[in-house]
Amino acid sequence: MDEKRLESFEKMLDAVEAEYQSVSAKLEELKDAGRTKSATYRQLFSRKLMYQNMLSLYQIYGLTK
Repeated sequence: MDEKRLESFEKMLDAVEAEYQSVSAKLEELKDAGRTKSATYRQLFSRKLMYQNMLSLYQIYGLTK
């Protein structure tokens, strides 16, 4: 039971880290195109902050790699 739970956590952490990187890359593309005022940019920025907060919490509790 504990091993399966740990494996699920590791998958979730990997997914959050990957999504954070993906969103960050998309934001850079929009920024380079001068689209920082667009709704898409703002939505992605909000998602980035959410993932950043999640990763910070994982780090606070010593759960990151």
